[in-house]
Amino acid sequence: MKKVVKFGGSSLASAKQFEKVGEIIRSDKDRKYVVPSAPGKRFDGDIKVTDMLYDCYHTASEGKAFDDKLAAIQERYLEIISGLGLDFSLAEDFKVIRKNFEDGAGDEYAASRGEFLNGKVMAAYLGFEFIDAAEVILFDEDGNFNADETDKRMSARLKTCENAVIPGFYGAKADGTVKTFSRGGSDITGSIVARALRADLYENWTDVSGFLVTDPRIVKNPEVVDIITYRELRELSYMGASVLHEDAIFPVRKAGIPINIRNTNHPEDKGTLIVSTTSQRSKFTITGIAGKKGFVAVTVDKDMMNTQIGFCRKVLQVFEENDISIEHMPSGIDTMCVFVHQDEFQEHEQMVLSGIQRSVEPDVVDVEADLALLAVVGRDMKEARGTAGRIFSALAHANINCKMIDQGSSELNIIIGVKNADFEAAIQAIYDIFITTQL
Repeated sequence: MKKVVKFGGSSLASAKQFEKVGEIIRSDKDRKYVVPSAPGKRFDGDIKVTDMLYDCYHTASEGKAFDDKLAAIQERYLEIISGLGLDFSLAEDFKVIRKNFEDGAGDEYAASRGEFLNGKVMAAYLGFEFIDAAEVILFDEDGNFNADETDKRMSARLKTCENAVIPGFYGAKADGTVKTFSRGGSDITGSIVARALRADLYENWTDVSGFLVTDPRIVKNPEVVDIITYRELRELSYMGASVLHEDAIFPVRKAGIPINIRNTNHPEDKGTLIVSTTSQRSKFTITGIAGKKGFVAVTVDKDMMNTQIGFCRKVLQVFEENDISIEHMPSGIDTMCVFVHQDEFQEHEQMVLSGIQRSVEPDVVDVEADLALLAVVGRDMKEARGTAGRIFSALAHANINCKMIDQGSSELNIIIGVKNADFEAAIQAIYDIFITTQL
């Protein structure tokens, strides 16, 4: 069995955390391929190494002295190395970094060095081979990730490695220029490595014990989801839930490789398993609740709208012409309602409203701002009677007015619109009726 294990920045912030990671890897002989992030915060108020690198490089690019800032970064790694009792040095690597900073290697090169250096420390600590991600993760000359060529290069390289450490977050163009993924890019690297190896499991170790039913900043100590499908995760991620970088899902999903979200500080917890499909029922009727604030609802009323061919198309074309994306569009016989992001809409508000008037000559156009959208997601909802009714009941008991409800044909999710001011209370009310009452 082959397992790829990725560890986040909080899992590798100090020598003590490194030791926890080492115990986890050595406790399972199948954990042969490791993807580390850069060291994160050691305590509240601390600075991530990646942020230190950005700051150091910007100072260098302005022609100012940056030796003290680079020395502070080096000290972070020395603290880890000495804490682990390693006979190992990054001195030569820091000389190269210093020269490249002086030569203007760029922000992405600077940011990538956190993972690069941590990968070297991790390889020395475990006794694994170090593989520079710049050699096996490929981007084209325009900076687009080359998935097929990366898969071929990575697969060929890893065939010769019994164990390896591949730093996350970055790769390189054909000319050697370092290119990084977007935020959370180490998750993507782990997924790419898992796909290239045709691994049996991709373990993503972080500081939470799995995917939570909802945001812990809103609901105190929410339940952990035992198992979730990629489709459910996609719906929740789109509405703001965040454990994995969204792009990290696709390489392993395509290869049919499950992801296991685990907690470095509580390795005994089973975490959350993310799978393509499953016969297992959820512990609760719903799998998760997520949402976002800051939407506008544009409601267009016209008698006999349903008999006018192309009516909806004409309305939507007005939004398209003003570069405004559509979130949801519930409709009735004589009414259609378009939900859009408030910050996108307000800049073009009058252009949109006048465009709708010209295009379809409506009876009434109404605009309501400061709305939030919530997604209630669950693969078992279609088998449970009265799910929508329970949502309405929960919101009514919390004195929350429901502005919109929209259920997809797959019955995988229900979208609810409420006022921004009712957002947190709505999530709590829905959580309580589906989760708290079943505990």
